[in-house]
Order: sequence, then structure tokens, then C-alpha cells
Amino acid sequence: MNQEREKLGSRLGFLFLSAGCAIGCGNVWKFPWMTGQYGGGGFVLVYVLCLLLLGLPAMTMEFAMGRASQASPVGMYQKLEKPGQKWHIHGYLALVGNLALMAFYTVVTGWMMYYFVRFLTGKSADLGFVAMITNPGVNVIYLAIAVVLGFAVLSFDLQGGLERVTKYMMVALFVLMLILAVHSGLLSGAKEGLKFYLVPDFSKINGSVIVAAMNQAFFTLSIGIGSMAIFGSYIGKEHSLMGESVNVILMDTFVAIMAGFIMFPACFTYGIEVDAGPSLLFNTMATVFNNMSGGRFWGTLFFLFMVFAAFSTELAVFENILACVRELTGWSRPKGCLFCGIGIFLLALTTALGYSVFHFQPFAEGSAWLDFWDFIVSTNLLPIGAFVFSVFCSYKIGWGWDNFVAEANEGKGLKVQNWMKPIFKYFVPVCIIVLYVYGLVTFSWK
Repeated sequence: MNQEREKLGSRLGFLFLSAGCAIGCGNVWKFPWMTGQYGGGGFVLVYVLCLLLLGLPAMTMEFAMGRASQASPVGMYQKLEKPGQKWHIHGYLALVGNLALMAFYTVVTGWMMYYFVRFLTGKSADLGFVAMITNPGVNVIYLAIAVVLGFAVLSFDLQGGLERVTKYMMVALFVLMLILAVHSGLLSGAKEGLKFYLVPDFSKINGSVIVAAMNQAFFTLSIGIGSMAIFGSYIGKEHSLMGESVNVILMDTFVAIMAGFIMFPACFTYGIEVDAGPSLLFNTMATVFNNMSGGRFWGTLFFLFMVFAAFSTELAVFENILACVRELTGWSRPKGCLFCGIGIFLLALTTALGYSVFHFQPFAEGSAWLDFWDFIVSTNLLPIGAFVFSVFCSYKIGWGWDNFVAEANEGKGLKVQNWMKPIFKYFVPVCIIVLYVYGLVTFSWK
């Protein structure tokens, strides 16, 4: 394909886009309920350590591969690998991973929009998560809205569409989170909730907590399926990539930590179980807002912020899929958007109708299409992808350490140092393999 590659208009645009891809339901929906289930402050501490020791190296490597190749995940290996090598097969797996992620993430985005609309219109009293997911009309309509809005933004050029919209969304997201966190901090149960959330109980830290924290770190940063590589391909070489990775991780972690500041004071104030699991966000927060003064206003604000969080990731992954398809076909943005939008909508119908029409139980009792797609992405393709990136960038059988460091350190900012080599080359891939094997061994197959 012989066309000039699009570029982002500013470094701020790159940071917001990359952070937007990382920030999403993983931060605000999954992080709080995992924190509640795995003991509070101890899990938070291990999670932060995993971000630093695993997330930071992996993100730096993925950014470097994208910037060096100036291509999507499908094309980047073909430009960086040596003749005759087969690393590029993982590029196609990365595309599959993005599609599998959107097969359920677009539906979850629709759920956020549905709750937002119900609070906005004052019809939140009878809201129920089970009632929503088993309603085929609600699921299909809001899925369609999520897909159409996402690709409508991407049909414009990169700077005028994705970059501009994401800047405004991310700023609004940060402001909304701060407002809601301050509000929760004034509730009567705030002290007890924050103690559970921020003070580690070291007796509760075990192998399962460590593995769960590592798994959450990869999921929340969207590392392993080329989501970060695509934005690396859109930026110049003015700044080193470890410094940029630090900035993105700081923004991502800020949102996750703020989510806990919002949720746990509310839970302890209204007697909600912190280990309620995946229903914590939907059923629990709806109950909290419906039973508090000004609940309609705060509920509307909260789910508006959730819509922003979900859309920031959806737009970023849509862009990744679109870039891969355009490189393979040479299509224009509008034509690529139409094709990708129809394809993702049809694929996501499995999840949207998985609790009503397309009954499918792939694993344990109660599992459905959402669990199947999440298993493909979270349990398999994210850790496998991060492992492949670490081997490809660290060893001569791939791109190699010297090439990686030269690319990552170009520009001003934080550099990859020689003493870090054992971390990138040995610690990261070994930890990922341990995580992956443990996840498969302990998975609830039936």
C-alpha cells in the first residue's frame, strides 16, 4: 500500500489516545471488584508493582515496535523480522485479539450507555443487570449505537476525528472522576472504605492475589494485541518511549485508583458487599445512587464517566482494527470504517444475544459468549502477545536488544538503561509464562 502514513498532531494527542486505549472498563469496572475480592489494599500494592515491573517494559517494547515499523500489528513484524522468519504470524493473531475484544467490549459499552440514559431520564428505580442483559432489543440497539458512533468518529482523518474527540473525552473523564471521588470522600463510610482500599493486609497476599494482579495489569494496559503498537506508529521521534510509557501508565493508574476512591466509600456507607464481583458496578452503584440524596444527578454523572471510559478504549481498538484492514486492502478511511463496522456488529451479536437468543455455555455453569471471548483475549492472547513482544525485542532470534534500545531511546526523556536488560530479557517473559500456565491450570473449565 503506497500511501503516506497519517500522523498525530501533538504529543498530547498521542498520550491521550494511548491512555484512552488503556483506560476503560478494566479500570473502572474490573479493577474495583477484583480489589474487593482479593482483599483490598494488598491487591492494590501488588497491582502497582506489576505495572512497574511487567507493564512498563512490555508497553515500551510494544511502542518501539510500532514506531520503528510505522505499520499496524499485521505489518510491523514483516518490516522488523529477518528474511524467512515467521514472527509476522503473531501480527494476525493480534488482529484476531482486537476483534475478539470488540466482540464483547462493544456490548459492555452499550450497557454503560443504557444505564446512563436510564439515570438521565429518571427511570432508574427498576434497573437490574440481569433484566438488561436478557433483553435482546436493548442489547442490539445499544450495540448498534456504540459501533456506529465509534466508526463515525474514525471515518474522519486521524487528527480531525480520533485525536480531537479523544482529547475532549479524556479531559472530561478526569474532571468527572475527581468530582465523584470528592463526593464519595464526604460520605459517612469514607474512612472505613478508604482504610480497606489503601491499607495493605499482608496476610491476605498469596499466589492467587499476585497472579490476579499481574493479569489485571496486562488487561488494563491493553498490552499484547498491538493496541499500543499502532499509536507508536503514529508519533515522531522527539521523545524516548520509556518516558512516554510512564506517562500513559500514570494516567491509566490514576483512573483505576480514582475508581476505588469512588466505589469503596460508597460501599461501606450503604452496606454493600465489596466482594460482590462483576455486578459491583451495575447493580451495586445503581442501588447506591437510587438511595442517596441527589442520586439521579450523581448516577447520571457516574455512568456518563463510564461511557467516556468505555468509548476511549473502543475508539482506540477500532482504530487498530481499521489500520490493519486498510494496510491489507488499501481502502480509504470511510470504506474501511463501513466494512469494519458491519463486521464487528455481526460478531458482537453473539454477546449481545448470548443471554437471550444465542445460548452457549463454553465453560462452567452460567458462562456465556462474553466469557468465551474474554477467555480468548484475557487468558490467552494478551499474555501470549506480551511474551512474544518480550522475546522478539530481547533476543537475536527476533528484532534484537540493540535494535529495540536504539529505537526506544531515540528522543529526549527517560531511557532504557543497560542494567534493565535482565528485567526485559528474563524477568518479564518468565513471569508472563508463569502467569499464563497458572491461569490455564486454575481456570474454571467446567
